[in-house]
Amino acid sequence: MKLLPYTLLIGVLFLKDGHQPNPVPPLKHKFIVVCHRGDHTVFPENTLKGYEMAINDGADYVEIDLRTTKDGKLVSMHDGTVNRMTDGKGNVRDLNLAEIENLKVKPRTKEDTATYRVPTFEEILRLCKDRIYIYIDFKEASAGQTLEMLQKFGMEKQVLVYINQPSQVIDWHKTYPTMPLMFSLPDNVKDTVAMKKVIDQYQVDVLDGDYSDYTPEMVKYGQSLGITVWPDAQSGNENTQVWDKVIALGFKGMQTDHPLQAIKYLEEKGFR
Repeated sequence: MKLLPYTLLIGVLFLKDGHQPNPVPPLKHKFIVVCHRGDHTVFPENTLKGYEMAINDGADYVEIDLRTTKDGKLVSMHDGTVNRMTDGKGNVRDLNLAEIENLKVKPRTKEDTATYRVPTFEEILRLCKDRIYIYIDFKEASAGQTLEMLQKFGMEKQVLVYINQPSQVIDWHKTYPTMPLMFSLPDNVKDTVAMKKVIDQYQVDVLDGDYSDYTPEMVKYGQSLGITVWPDAQSGNENTQVWDKVIALGFKGMQTDHPLQAIKYLEEKGFR
């Protein structure tokens, strides 16, 4: 995932000097595993079964994609449309919750005859509470509405939020200033000098981005400031060689498409 260019944020953030990064939820392992869209090696992405599988795998976080329906309800769907993942058509924002709940999510294989549905945020919270943390990829939603739902379940300290738009930063800073917000490094940041400018200007809490965007010095620099740095390892060719590179760079966590295999590998290597 890549955040929009940071230059678009200029003039919209009013930050204080001496920023201390908002902490992520308490760590349960020495190397954190974020399960990308739930465990979709078996079940369809962004479904309750995929999230349940991530819990069973032993992942620390499940990543969800939060969007808002036409009638103002929160659901998880990566794409802006339901076309790829369901038997329906249309933009999430143009469909009512009842219409979305009536859709069937496509299974991964023809042999799988189970019925999967698009989950609501409330269903996800009910499933994950006190079992796994949630990494919210904040696609299209309101911070106020999201926080209200988190507080309903007492889960405002069990999540972090990945930012996609400048307005989302403002929204969260006004609504819940202590929420840990995750940013991806801009493509033009290649060293600690450029990294420092971004961190100083935007008071980053958590950093994301492809693992290959970082050098060991950049990882160490972020960690020295108390900033959590968990990159994306998921890709079409994600394997043990990728994980070895992530480890060698000095990261203490990563996002993966293969949580169970990654966890087993990290345990074998003594990193978890």
